Amino acid sequence: MAVNVETLEKLERKVTLTLPTSAINTEVENRLKRLARQVKVDGFRPGKVPAKVVAQMYGASVQYEVMNDKVGEAFAAVATEAKLQVAGAPQINQAESANEGELAFEAIFEVYPEVKLADLSTVEVEKLTAAVTEEAIDKTVDILRKQRRTFAQRPAAEAAVDGDRVTIDFLGSIDGVPFEGGKADGFQFIVGDGQMLKEFEDACRGMKSGESKTFPLAFPEDYHGKDVAGKTADFMVTVHKIEAANLPEVNEEFVKTLGVAESTVEALRADIRKNLEREVKARLQARNKAAAMDAMVAKAELDLPKAPVQSELDRMVAAARADLKQRGIKDADKAPIPDDIFRPQAERRVRLGLVVAELVRTQNLNATREQIEAHIDEMAAAYERPADVVKWYTGDQQRMAEVEAVVIEANVTEYILSKAKVTEKAVDFDELMAQQ
Repeated sequence: MAVNVETLEKLERKVTLTLPTSAINTEVENRLKRLARQVKVDGFRPGKVPAKVVAQMYGASVQYEVMNDKVGEAFAAVATEAKLQVAGAPQINQAESANEGELAFEAIFEVYPEVKLADLSTVEVEKLTAAVTEEAIDKTVDILRKQRRTFAQRPAAEAAVDGDRVTIDFLGSIDGVPFEGGKADGFQFIVGDGQMLKEFEDACRGMKSGESKTFPLAFPEDYHGKDVAGKTADFMVTVHKIEAANLPEVNEEFVKTLGVAESTVEALRADIRKNLEREVKARLQARNKAAAMDAMVAKAELDLPKAPVQSELDRMVAAARADLKQRGIKDADKAPIPDDIFRPQAERRVRLGLVVAELVRTQNLNATREQIEAHIDEMAAAYERPADVVKWYTGDQQRMAEVEAVVIEANVTEYILSKAKVTEKAVDFDELMAQQ
C-alpha cells in the first residue's frame, strides 16, 4: 500500500492511520467472550456470566486495549512499509475520518537522522603513550611494604616525623564553639600519608609525646563537611604516643607473604610489571578511545532526535535519584532534579551512539566471536581462576552483550586511529595513574 509520510520539521514526521470499526468491534467481542469464560462474578457460576454483564464490567477497558493494540499494529505496518527508522514512541491523536465505518488517527513521531561522517583523514587525534618504568615498580614495592609495616614506640625525646603513627586527642572550635566531628580522643593517623588536611599534619609534625598545641586551620571551600567548609577553626592537639614505622626488607620472606608463586624478588618485580602494564594499557585505551571518539563526533553532521535524548535524560535522572536514596537522602524520589543539569551529557551520548553506529555499519566493524573470546580471556587472566571468570561471562547473555559493546568500541577506535592524523604524546606514568 502507498504510505503518505509528511515531514513536519527536521526529523519530525506525521502519518495518518485508518482502522475499520468493524475489525475493532469484532476483536472487542472476541476478547469479551474469552473473558466471560474466566471471570468470577458473585451470583453466577464460572463460565456462565452473561455477555451483557461482562460488557458492562469490562467493556470500556477492553475497548481501550483493542484500540491501543490495533493502532500500534497499524503504525508498525506503516513504518515497515515506508522503511522508517522510528526514534521513540509516536504521539497518537484521533483525527476526523473521511470515510464512514472507519476511525482515523494521526501519528507524529521522529525518525533517526542521516549521519554524515567526516573524512577521517582530516581528523586530528592526540594519542597518548606511557611506559612502566623501574621507578614505578619501586613505588609499588614501597606501597606493599607500607601495607605490611609494623610500629615501635619512639622515646619521649624524639619528635614525630613523616611515616610515624601518632595517637592524639584533638578539639576543634569555630568562634569558640565546638563543631560536630571536630573532637576525638585516642585518634591515630600516619604523618605525611595525607589522611588529614595538610595544615593539621604540619602542626603535628615535630611534636613530642605529652606536648599540646593550638593552631588555626582553614577548611577548603569544597570540604565535604558543609558546616565548616570555607571557615577557619582553632584546634587544640595533644600527642599521647609516637610510633616509628618499621618497613620489612624486600627479600624472599617478604615475597612469600604476598603469595607470589615463585618466591624471589625478581619474580615479584615481574609480577608487578605485568599488573602495571595491564592497568596502563586499560587507561591508555580509555583515554585514546575518548579522544578518537570526540574527534570523530566533532566533525560529523547530523540532526539530534529529541526522543532518544529524553530517554537518556530520564535514565540519568533516575540514576541520580537512586544515588541520593543510597546515600540516605530523605524523599530522594521527590527531589527536584532539572533535566538541564544532564542535557549536555545526554545529548553527547546520543550523538556519539548514532555516529558510532553509522561507522560500524558502513565499515563493518562489528565484533567477531574470536575478538569477544580473546577479550574475555584477557580479562580473566588477571584473576586467580581464569576458567571460572570465562564461565561467568559466557554463561550470561547480558554480560556477553557488554563485552561485545566494548570490543566494538575498540574496533571503532582502532579504525579511527588508522585513518586520522595521529600525533603521539608520551605521558608520565604517575600522571596517567593519578587521573580517573
